[in-house]
Amino acid sequence: MFLIPALSHGHGDLYAQAAAPQKTTFTGDVVVMAFSINPDKTADYEKVIATLKDTLSKSEAPEAKQQLAGWKVIKNAMPNPDGSIVYIHIISPVVKDADYSIMNNIYAGVKDPAEQKAVFDMYRGAMKQALFVIQGPMVADLSK
Repeated sequence: MFLIPALSHGHGDLYAQAAAPQKTTFTGDVVVMAFSINPDKTADYEKVIATLKDTLSKSEAPEAKQQLAGWKVIKNAMPNPDGSIVYIHIISPVVKDADYSIMNNIYAGVKDPAEQKAVFDMYRGAMKQALFVIQGPMVADLSK
């Protein structure tokens, strides 16, 4: 009898946590992220990245312009043995405390729920797997 209110409270907390989007922030000076994309969905992934760029460029948040200036995406010219294509995100410099979640940034600018779902479905369908995230301090800048 006492368990029901306790469990109800716990479930409510879980729902509240699920509703709040989790930010992706970095503490290093440079970030390198790699994602394996399904070979027949590279155009979809690139549409998602174009939507991200468009959303950040239209954002009134001051950090959005800084994020754009330091965020590059490279498509590997050679497929993996399984046919997937690796996309590498290079972020330098990192904007401290800025949210680098692709979907959070898109949702901040795309308000129509149907459009949000369409972009999410495209993103989810394209993504085979996240491969790695590396972040850390710059130890040498050979251009200087």
